[in-house]
Amino acid sequence: MPGTAAQAAKHIPTARRRGRILLAESAELAQTGASVANIYYDPGAARAAKVQALFSRIAPRYDLINDVQSLGLHRLWKRRVIQLARPRPGEHALDLCCGTGDLALALARRGAQVIGLDFNERMLAAAKRRAAAFRPRAGTPPPSPAAPSEAPPAALRFVRGDAQCLPFPDASFDLVTIGYGLRNLASWEAGLGEMQRVARPGGRLVVLDFGRPDNALWRRLYFAYLRRLVPCLGWLFCGSASAYAYILESLQHYPAQHGVAAAMRGHGLANVRVLSLLGGVMAINYGEKPGPSLSPCQGRNGLARMPG
Repeated sequence: MPGTAAQAAKHIPTARRRGRILLAESAELAQTGASVANIYYDPGAARAAKVQALFSRIAPRYDLINDVQSLGLHRLWKRRVIQLARPRPGEHALDLCCGTGDLALALARRGAQVIGLDFNERMLAAAKRRAAAFRPRAGTPPPSPAAPSEAPPAALRFVRGDAQCLPFPDASFDLVTIGYGLRNLASWEAGLGEMQRVARPGGRLVVLDFGRPDNALWRRLYFAYLRRLVPCLGWLFCGSASAYAYILESLQHYPAQHGVAAAMRGHGLANVRVLSLLGGVMAINYGEKPGPSLSPCQGRNGLARMPG
């Protein structure tokens, strides 16, 4: 893990360049109209309630709109997440902001014991409907024995919870994923910290979300697409342009792939990598936990059992 002063100094020019890029991007976002207030975005205390309302509205058409706005590419990107996560039979996996369950189901199909967590009941209901037909892959080992007071864990289960303060003890999971969720948290930093806390030493953390292309021309075209076309899809499929105009608004307040990578290093994660997809339009952040850690939530959660 890089830790010497010389190694840290080596990253200073890169950090300065990233800072200049972020300033330019903020100006571009303002020019594209991202600063116009969105009914589903609030940077303050109302953030969670507004995101809750957003996903309650789009839940029935969520998968369809994802297919349309990405031309089906989101499925390929999620497969890349699974490849990086490297789930192995019998491992314990946590998928945060699991939505309708794409990543959780994919992890379970590879033999992991999976918990999918989301705070929106309608999204969880869709995930549970999909999971009802789930069958573990042939040859998957049975779950590890549970204590007498606990029910044996299923291969895949979904629970309602807050990704910023997880109801799990430290070092509970071999891998933790989040797809299109970190950007939507009131504090993405708190969410990342919780991912690191509940991961076991050697555990893998994988984040998939909208990114910011480094190329200025491609970035402008991308922001224009998010501003002009994507809201039209929201209006067409769920009767609300604001529901998908929210994506650009939320990007204005999210550091995207390079900021997340810097935060992962700040949390002490090893082997931090950024995989830019489609020229940086989407991005996957990857890191590994080298050792144990605590967070303020640990004191409240204590040694709470995984919810059943």
